[in-house]
Amino acid sequence: MLPVAVLAVTLCLSGVLSAPMLDSSLDKHWDEWKGFHSKTYHEKEETWRRLVWEKNLMMIEMHNLEHSMGKHTYSLGMNHFGDLTHEEFRQVMNGYAHKTQKKRSGSLFMEPAFLEAPKKVDWRENGYVTDVKDQGQCGSCWAFSTTGSLEGQHFRKTGKLVSLSEQNLVDCSREEGNQGCNGGLMDQAFTYIQKNHGLDSEDSYPYEATDEGNCRYNPKFNSANDTGFIDIPTGNERSLMKAVASVGPVSVAIDASHQSFQFYHSGIYYDKNCSSEELDHGVLLVGYGYESIDEDRQHYWIVKNSWSPNWGDKGYIRMAKDRQNHCGIATAASYPLV
Repeated sequence: MLPVAVLAVTLCLSGVLSAPMLDSSLDKHWDEWKGFHSKTYHEKEETWRRLVWEKNLMMIEMHNLEHSMGKHTYSLGMNHFGDLTHEEFRQVMNGYAHKTQKKRSGSLFMEPAFLEAPKKVDWRENGYVTDVKDQGQCGSCWAFSTTGSLEGQHFRKTGKLVSLSEQNLVDCSREEGNQGCNGGLMDQAFTYIQKNHGLDSEDSYPYEATDEGNCRYNPKFNSANDTGFIDIPTGNERSLMKAVASVGPVSVAIDASHQSFQFYHSGIYYDKNCSSEELDHGVLLVGYGYESIDEDRQHYWIVKNSWSPNWGDKGYIRMAKDRQNHCGIATAASYPLV
């Protein structure tokens, strides 16, 4: 049996070692991060969130060190998701319900005859794309992808760029199979718009990041409509490129389940673990291009996200193109007919 004095010291050390160990050199950095992102916590929660944040910061710094050594084509950065574990992040932010889709039901995209797609396209430069939006802590990415492609097609037809209501879709398209903040599909949202004969504007039906309200669609503020939708052949990046080049922004679903995506900052995103089948996030494809890296031409897709301009490259990400349908970007692509 241990002497009383030794036992007391042992218990004391055990208590210290079991307590959370924070890096005091990061105190100022933590406070600045909290202030910039308007984060507040209860005392006990703050210790836990700080530990999560420090772990994420360490991962980001390690990745960027490897990036500086040429091991990655993209860099990571701390953002407003820094206090979330990766599992929390996936549950809250990724709402594309790919497993609920029984079969694709849109008209099949037919490549335009004799179209020679340009080497680079960016529909932001032609007025087709609204500002980056923020879905908040609601799995409504599918609604933002839907409005993005309809905004582009409405602009193509009328010459007027109108920001459309995601909340209208969140509140009103359950009959078509969508589940509000718990996920949905862009094709089901296009179906709702067609059946409803339109969608309200963002101004008339603003986003609330919740699915607890009733449907408040008002035909008085109807701002855009579709007559159906077109599905791009599954997995065909060539057809997807021709669709983007010929019609404008396209709704796509991707695998965004990786920590590398959570903290993407810049560069061309390529993660060898990214799946082309396990899709969990709806985004908007607004163009494509390439850049030369060490005499090697790297092709990429330009993707608009709905996690605010504080994420990624001002709300956008460049994703690897022509690399075996990386992250499934061509697996479930579609756009509305107007």
